[in-house]
Amino acid sequence: MQNNCAVILAAGEGTRMKSGKPKVLAEVLFRPMIDWVLSAVREAGVEDICAVTGHLSELVCNHLDETVQTVLQAQRLGTGHAVIQAKAFIEAHLDGNVLVLNGDAPLMDSETITQALRFHTENGNSATVISACVADPTGYGRMVRDGAGTLERIVEQRDATEAEKKINEVNSGAYWFNCRDLLAAFDEIEAMGRTKKEIYLTDAIEIMLNRLQRADAFPAASSDVILGANDRWQLMELNEIARKKVLKKLMVSGVDIPCTDGVMIAPEVEIANDTQILPNTILLGKTKIASGCVIGPSTRLEDCTVGENSVINASQCERSVIGARASIGPFSHLRAGSRLGDDVHAGNYTEVKNSVIGNGTKISHLTYVGDSDVGSGVNFGCGCATANYDGKHKFRTTVGDDCFIGCDTCLVSPVTLGDRCYVAAGSVVTEDVPANTMAIARSRQSIRRKVRKYHED
Repeated sequence: MQNNCAVILAAGEGTRMKSGKPKVLAEVLFRPMIDWVLSAVREAGVEDICAVTGHLSELVCNHLDETVQTVLQAQRLGTGHAVIQAKAFIEAHLDGNVLVLNGDAPLMDSETITQALRFHTENGNSATVISACVADPTGYGRMVRDGAGTLERIVEQRDATEAEKKINEVNSGAYWFNCRDLLAAFDEIEAMGRTKKEIYLTDAIEIMLNRLQRADAFPAASSDVILGANDRWQLMELNEIARKKVLKKLMVSGVDIPCTDGVMIAPEVEIANDTQILPNTILLGKTKIASGCVIGPSTRLEDCTVGENSVINASQCERSVIGARASIGPFSHLRAGSRLGDDVHAGNYTEVKNSVIGNGTKISHLTYVGDSDVGSGVNFGCGCATANYDGKHKFRTTVGDDCFIGCDTCLVSPVTLGDRCYVAAGSVVTEDVPANTMAIARSRQSIRRKVRKYHED
């Protein structure tokens, strides 16, 4: 793949999306469509990539990482015109092949790209179109083959005869080109641009066939590779297709999803076998879940790592690490930077933020632990809080092993509790507490008689 490269067409406006961002940044499973395309290209072994941007190009350029080169198509004059903008990029790969594909076709997969390249090189083709057979070809360019089954031409819907309109093999908009042969066709394509309003990559196929160069079509195994989205309804349909593909892959690998209602899992998420995913669960980013877990219902995890046999019920967690046999929720929130050890319990309506929680610690309901380092075997009673912010600066709280924090306790950071401390319920702790001691920080209870006053009429 060293000499091969890819050009991704990402200049479309997508006016029917009615969005303030370019079409290729519309999301499928919470991931921009162009990221799906980039992943497929890289998984196929193609690392040198150029994106042709246009509408709101700065948003696309800012989204792409520095390994992707970009060129601007200032005027959208067709796919052929778009690829010509990447001429210098293609010239740097003269001895290889260039993959051209649409940045808004997120279901194009690496296997199809790889198989099409093998077909392209083994047959010595100047161009190979990736095609697909569909039930309803309306609107797509038809692949017209001769009696021997070789590609004869590509005809657009508007130019097709009644017989050609019945052809169900259509153009996906993705191509492999020999770089030298494509560059040689550019002069003729540019000349077409002086007489035509728009020029297309299918014009390059026509030029090569007229020159008696080999151009053929490779039929993809799935028709999904051609799918894009022009509006929000079609985007929803893409989401549903992608969602089912991800869920099927997981279930085949041994993940238990008894009911798929509301379950949305990003393609990068890794889940081990014998884990159960319950309805209305959303798993995002680079989340990794070990075996034997129960996740959900109504749970959202983003960029989290979960140890084996843990249970997370009706809770939200982001950028956190959760150990084995942990119990989270219901209605808990683990914010970024939280690291929970093994056998930790975070009960109803608890919140943990940027804190390290030791093995076996129990954080009861209605408790907040923020910017804290908590040891093992600690028990937080109901309604406790670490006061970590003084209005200007954040401070940390340190709690040793085997401490007992009574209900309705406030630990005002910076403060340190030694091992095996007890803090009486209702205390506000503002000073360090030595190990093996008990802190009581509240006013002494007093009882007064109730005085009644009687008034005579």
